[in-house]
Amino acid sequence: MITFYTKSEQDEEFQEIERPEEGCWIHVDEATTHDINQISQLIDLEYTDIYDCLDRYEIPRIERIKDHILIFTRYPYGQQSGLYTTTFTIILTKNHFITICPQKSELIQTLIKQRPKISSDQKAKFLIYILLKITQEYTLQIKKIRTSVLKQEKKMSYVDSKDITGLTINEEILNQYHSSLIPLRNVLEGITSGKYTLLHEKDQDLLEDLLNASLQSESLCEINVRSIRSLRDSYQIIFTNQLNKTIKLLTGLTIILSIPTMIASLYGMNVSLPIEKNPFAFVIICIFIIILSLISFIVFQRKKWL
Repeated sequence: MITFYTKSEQDEEFQEIERPEEGCWIHVDEATTHDINQISQLIDLEYTDIYDCLDRYEIPRIERIKDHILIFTRYPYGQQSGLYTTTFTIILTKNHFITICPQKSELIQTLIKQRPKISSDQKAKFLIYILLKITQEYTLQIKKIRTSVLKQEKKMSYVDSKDITGLTINEEILNQYHSSLIPLRNVLEGITSGKYTLLHEKDQDLLEDLLNASLQSESLCEINVRSIRSLRDSYQIIFTNQLNKTIKLLTGLTIILSIPTMIASLYGMNVSLPIEKNPFAFVIICIFIIILSLISFIVFQRKKWL
């Protein structure tokens, strides 16, 4: 679905318009091949040049085609077949600022609600603003994962399969974030170099701040991945200790229970046995079994085998 927006410096919020005009912002939500065809005709580009906008696995990069600048980025997105980031494309043309997303973009909805103090024709400032929002979203999601990991660290005494599954999922999310943040940093460095866009000195400073924020998000992601791996190793040690204790317990109980089983088996044989003619033989044998079992139990307790 293609939507056209315009906003001047005097406007408080973006105004939706019916047709594209010079200096407007064009956003394509839940983009289809038909939408891409329309955009390619509007900005005079080949369909194949911008087809990658629909690729949900596209790697962040920046390239120039004719007079147009295509910036492919990724931003955090809800799980979809194991994918935790989605493609978000920005196209800078002479007359338009275009954003394309193959899914419904919550990022854009949030941006519109926040009413930023920028106009739709301030392409450089608008670009920096959107990239900043993407970086901030990464940082926010990474901090949420960090909070979840810290909660798991507090209950180290009891660990179950759900905890391991949660750690595995969080690690996969962070790995996907990290694999997106590294090429995103390269994109920001390319923009900072001035080869692709004309930036004013103030915009250049903002972009350098954005690059630093991206580096911080990348570092934070790496730190959390290491924390998860360390916690997972701790869980593995705990599982091993629990397994060893269980095996020791079962082994001790098996030995203790084998004593009455052996005595009962002997006295079940059809041969002459001691005290078989004694009227209290059953009671004597039971007492003897109990005494031997208690002695075995005490020995195992002192040896800390139970």
